[in-house]
Amino acid sequence: MTTGIYIDGAKSVSRVSNASAPEKSSLSSRVEAVGRELARYGLVVVVAWIGLMKFTNYEAEGIRVYVANSPVMSWVYGSLSVRAFSAMLGVIEVATAILIVARPLSARATVLGSALAVGMFLTTLSFLITTPGVWEPSAGGFPALSGKPGQFLIKDLALLGISLWSLGESWKASVRAAA
Repeated sequence: MTTGIYIDGAKSVSRVSNASAPEKSSLSSRVEAVGRELARYGLVVVVAWIGLMKFTNYEAEGIRVYVANSPVMSWVYGSLSVRAFSAMLGVIEVATAILIVARPLSARATVLGSALAVGMFLTTLSFLITTPGVWEPSAGGFPALSGKPGQFLIKDLALLGISLWSLGESWKASVRAAA
């Protein structure tokens, strides 16, 4: 609600505060804080869970098609078995999750973990280009995503965004702490 106030004959418009405005602001701040924590620690759960699954034969075989068709990664199967490479990724992913969850203790650790997550999700998003069957031919091909692998991979775009936010936030905090 606005009202007119006359000072020295000139009308000045000022905002009269509504009693519920601070409450709404406070609620919005709480919602934002919950969203921020859910983004960071939800990312931790997803990365840790996927990392732990890498130690199973099911997951090792599940990622085979992505790795084998990637021009950047396909060479690893010449050096490592499918299970060994999957387990190595699992170690990296679990370590990434641990580094991100360490945010209350060390912003610098979270910078590293978030950077690793950014790399991980950029890699998995590259599979949209290199993996056969991403575009659904019965729906006209591009831009229609298949259920798997297309829709399975595209969710990593949101996870990349969360990882970038976490990287920026923790990087800023580590710079402040060092100053």
